[in-house]
Amino acid sequence: MVSETSLSSSKRSPATPKFCNSFTTRIFADVAGDITIVVDGESFLLHKFPLVTLSGKIRKMVAEAKGSNVSNLELLNFPGGHQTFELAMKFCYGMNFEITTFNVARLLCAAEYLEMTEEYREQNLISRAEIYLNEIVFQSLQKSVEVLSTCEMLPPDIVDEIEISNGCVEAIAMNACKEQLVSGLSKLDCDGESRELKEDCVAWWVEDLSVLSIDYFQRVICAMGRMGVRSDSIIASLMHYAQSSLKGIGKCQFWNPSRTNSSPTSVEKDQKIIVETLVSLMPTDKSSSIPLTFLFGMLKMAIMLGAIIPCRLELERRIALRLEMVSLDDLLIPSLQSGDSLFDVDTVHRLLVNFLQRVEEEETEDYGYESDGFCSSGHGSLLKVGQLIDAYLAEIAPDPYLSLQKFIALIEILPDYARVIDDGFYRAVDIYLKAHPALTEQECKKLCKLIDCQKLSQEASNHAAQNDRLPLQMVVQVLYFEQLRLKNAMSGSLGDGLLSQRISSGVPSAAMSPRDNYASLRRENRELKLEISRMRVRLSELEKEQMFMKQGMIDKAGNGRTFLTSLSKGIGRIAIFSGQGGGKRQKSAAELRSNTTQ
Repeated sequence: MVSETSLSSSKRSPATPKFCNSFTTRIFADVAGDITIVVDGESFLLHKFPLVTLSGKIRKMVAEAKGSNVSNLELLNFPGGHQTFELAMKFCYGMNFEITTFNVARLLCAAEYLEMTEEYREQNLISRAEIYLNEIVFQSLQKSVEVLSTCEMLPPDIVDEIEISNGCVEAIAMNACKEQLVSGLSKLDCDGESRELKEDCVAWWVEDLSVLSIDYFQRVICAMGRMGVRSDSIIASLMHYAQSSLKGIGKCQFWNPSRTNSSPTSVEKDQKIIVETLVSLMPTDKSSSIPLTFLFGMLKMAIMLGAIIPCRLELERRIALRLEMVSLDDLLIPSLQSGDSLFDVDTVHRLLVNFLQRVEEEETEDYGYESDGFCSSGHGSLLKVGQLIDAYLAEIAPDPYLSLQKFIALIEILPDYARVIDDGFYRAVDIYLKAHPALTEQECKKLCKLIDCQKLSQEASNHAAQNDRLPLQMVVQVLYFEQLRLKNAMSGSLGDGLLSQRISSGVPSAAMSPRDNYASLRRENRELKLEISRMRVRLSELEKEQMFMKQGMIDKAGNGRTFLTSLSKGIGRIAIFSGQGGGKRQKSAAELRSNTTQ
């Protein structure tokens, strides 16, 4: 007859062993226990017969013991501790207990340790635990995740030997594939619903994976990739895992200049491993699109935690592929080096290098004439990046610790055709000169000579002509080109002369190779596009002046002399795009003035 009786360990004699929890009794009321087993310092007074009947390990230990030691055994490094041993003993005595997702892994490891196989009895503990895994756990993604998370507290060698972790990993990946098929049908039903409902339909299990350690999470993601789980679901899993494991990602909460020289803590070491692992798990197919905010958040975390160089370079490469879509705030990465600039200029410089290499590779692959239109996709991206870098230069220019060498390096890396006009560039240089008054005259000249005075708008030219911080040589250049611009505008020969000069210079030479001819034509094509873009900017300025003239016409409708005078000036300026007809319009305007004065 099986029974349980609670005994008080405080009333026992010192020679009596202590017992654990509710399983602290002699199981048989009529039969005294004849063996004491110690597990993790806890003693269990048991009976040999039910134990040696089901456990091969205990049978061997009893057979090998001699003398008085046969009644006292100790199980070292028992998987799951004394609580799991207690459940295994209940199974030996035929007592009922429930196998759950939280104890099945521990029970299976304990059964393997005790050698409770079919050799000693059918439906032994090993087979009972395996049946529960195959029929209950492996059929559910959520249950598989729960069991896999409990494996983290068990000895890795035993877990790998019985392959319970591999079974859970494969089950999670397989069930994710099934959910992917179901979500494809559910997404059709969600077309008319809200965006939040669509996201729930895509991958509800993303949050479940966040409870896993980074090692098991890596194995699960790799298995999902092999089985064909969509890249967007994998990316969502990576993002959610990062947000739950890396507190403050994208907010720079870990950055503390006072701690840059101190040794990293254990938490920071763990987070460094997480960052490096997540970056290595990012999908490599071109169809996958990882949000730029997440990439920049990971890059900032990688810099702050001191991740390995290949990890940072991979993030920079991925960002550079879409640098034209980056915002200014993303580029403002704090610098961790003491005494250096406030922002990480070197990282932005590497991003530009990768971006320009990508543009060059795309142009090299497209060996042939470019498509019709004023601007190709590569050149359009380059123009956007040029505007972005000009804004970035203006943002970091007030930094008193920013060296002139790094500032110029960022300027020189972009080609001339990356900027239609140099107004943003000029503004950044002016801010830098104002924030660094200690620059020598030679340094000022070295910086200012990078500005193309011909690419300044009229407003920027007017400002530069009165700027005391600029070298006198540049001021003279600005005034000269402004006078030349006015002269060309009055003569109407700027547009036709430049275009004809570009076209004539673009004729390939017979002494050049076909590839050199193509490179020359492509360069000339860029220059033509850039010239057209500049003319568009100039046209926009003239259109604004025309609007002002119309407003003046309305305000001063009663003064015919003033109206005709302003009209003649406007027509003279618009003559830049009129060709031969411009002279006739100037002549008619002069006749109108003479008639008015008469």
